[in-house]
Amino acid sequence: MELTVEGLSVARGGMPVLEGLTFTLTTGNILILRGPNGSGKTTLLRTLAGLQPPLAGRIGLPPEAIAYGAHADGLKATLSVAENLTFWARVYGTTDIEPALAQFNLKGLRNRAAHSLSAGQKRRLGLARLLVTGRRFWLLDEPTVSLDQASVGLFADAVRSHVAGGGAALIATHIDLGLAAETLDVAPFRADPDRPTRTPTAFDEAFT
Repeated sequence: MELTVEGLSVARGGMPVLEGLTFTLTTGNILILRGPNGSGKTTLLRTLAGLQPPLAGRIGLPPEAIAYGAHADGLKATLSVAENLTFWARVYGTTDIEPALAQFNLKGLRNRAAHSLSAGQKRRLGLARLLVTGRRFWLLDEPTVSLDQASVGLFADAVRSHVAGGGAALIATHIDLGLAAETLDVAPFRADPDRPTRTPTAFDEAFT
């Protein structure tokens, strides 16, 4: 299975930000998105996840194959750690949350309400949801925000395990995660900002 992108152009707030993107991501591989703030990485990920339409081009993978993790953790504040993961597991038709708890060192927090967690713990819980989706393609937007060095290591290990098991990951990040990955710099694909366009208003999602 592969994600294929051909001649893709995307917009933010009615203004084109990237154009002419072409790349392929196959299972068993990782692609790191690079580019300065505001260069269109988030817009690209949202478009690939099916949250907004492209201006032009083709995306060769259905959104149902993708798990998208955005800046927000998207947690149910009054639910416990385990209840949050169980909720998402049911949404995606899976049942076992134990590997996710173990991978992100959350077993000791399983009965804690999400609102009582630290920022880093909330981020780990948000990322742990990826493991209960059962989806092969992870699209991740700055996933290590609020994580300490040890937790970054947990995340990197989770990505390695996912890819080794036949998954794939597309990650927008400014830090070196120590992963064996290809890099795509979006800067050369910046669109002409003086050429406005109109696109339907899209809604924000923390996770799909």
